Amino acid sequence: MTNTQVTLVQIDNYGPWTVTPEPRREADLQTLQSRLYADISQFVGNREGYVFFTRFDNMIAVTNGLTMADHELLQESVGNRYPVTLSLGVATGTTPVQALSDATALVQDAGSAQDKNRRECLEGRTIDDVHRTGEDVQIAHFDVVDATGQYTDELNAFDSFIHIEQGYAELMRHMRYVHDSLSFFVGGDNVIVVCPDLGVAEYEEAIGHVEEAVDVELQVGVGRGASAHDAGYAAKHALETCRADGTRVELEW
Repeated sequence: MTNTQVTLVQIDNYGPWTVTPEPRREADLQTLQSRLYADISQFVGNREGYVFFTRFDNMIAVTNGLTMADHELLQESVGNRYPVTLSLGVATGTTPVQALSDATALVQDAGSAQDKNRRECLEGRTIDDVHRTGEDVQIAHFDVVDATGQYTDELNAFDSFIHIEQGYAELMRHMRYVHDSLSFFVGGDNVIVVCPDLGVAEYEEAIGHVEEAVDVELQVGVGRGASAHDAGYAAKHALETCRADGTRVELEW
């Protein structure tokens, strides 16, 4: 059984800040968002976690192994170096969707995302070390079969992007509503999915669904671990087996 620890990262009062005292240059906002994501990703990554940018003003992190003190340090570090602050909700669950739902509720209960009085709230709980196991996190690493041959070397860059995004969007919806999983595009033709305890049959079903719905062929490597890093690294090795052997689903545990 998985036990995923999820942290919702939400920038405080970001919408009003972007237009106060007047609208800020879009290039400056994009730069701030990307740098902030990079810093948060490095901070969490150095502690064996993963961060996904989603909408940039909201980020989702898999934080198994991080303590509440780690979360406080993240808030302090960002607050010292950026003109914005972060509120964090931390929750755990046997499915990533449940953990994220609980983490989101904690932040929402502390105040609106555009409440100027909500600053650096930190709510929730982490998994104590004595309760952690080597199977708490399950990560699936999907990519498109022969994306270079089918899209990159055949179509213009934007049309390739459309095809890849169609596959991602269909996979994201399907894994969320059928398998209680959270899917994130991570560049190229790669999608990382944080999953509950799923097996070969569920992954084969998801791949078949995406191919039928949007005509995009996928392959997937799946790993387990005590942290997102451990599970994700195993998933990368499993995906390499898919590429080498021409298989569609490989599990590494």
